[in-house]
Amino acid sequence: MSVAKTIKILSGGALRTLMVEVVPLFEAAHDVKVAIEFRLTSVLQKEIAEGATFDVAILPRAELDELAAAGKITAGTVFDIARSAVGLAVRAGAAKPDIGTVAGFERTLREAGSIAYSDGPSGAYIGALLQRLGLAEEMKPKTKLTSRPVAELLAEGAAEVGMQQIVAILPVKGAELVGPLPSELQNVIVYAAGISAAAQNQGAAGSFIDFMRSPQAALLMRAKGLEPG
Repeated sequence: MSVAKTIKILSGGALRTLMVEVVPLFEAAHDVKVAIEFRLTSVLQKEIAEGATFDVAILPRAELDELAAAGKITAGTVFDIARSAVGLAVRAGAAKPDIGTVAGFERTLREAGSIAYSDGPSGAYIGALLQRLGLAEEMKPKTKLTSRPVAELLAEGAAEVGMQQIVAILPVKGAELVGPLPSELQNVIVYAAGISAAAQNQGAAGSFIDFMRSPQAALLMRAKGLEPG
């Protein structure tokens, strides 16, 4: 009786809801066991740079490219797997504002009693966007930053509108996605996967990345508010 190979995956937390469904499908199809850990991108980038042991890393493309340039990710193994856009959400049952235009988006923020966004990558973008739109000072008194899913604050009534990656909004009960930010203001984060330069199971790791680029995985991505890479 053969013993299934095991691979260790390090993934940014934004992809948790996708990965918990993808991993069992991959394990069943390839007779490979997967041990997966989710952490903030900045934390994973630091751990990998300092020599963390793993087989596959899934991170925003820019951070993964930096690790590849530093020799931590095997050259030629980095592939885009998913694209994540930023959306705006409200508490479930609340009126959904019109954010289809830049003017509508700005009006929504101005009329909201409070707004929330994360202290992660999407939140850094939102902060810069408010500066670019000239809204930063006006929004500052009513802004709530959080390390939790932003939609949880909406569900609890702690904020009126919230902005975060759509993939992080959809799983939260008690909050509803209004839609993506207007195209002129949108920030798409491209997530990529790459194989560790010290991977113990390069073959199985490569099979996992191939699976993440399959039609089956693409269907799951779209259901989670992502687009295949």
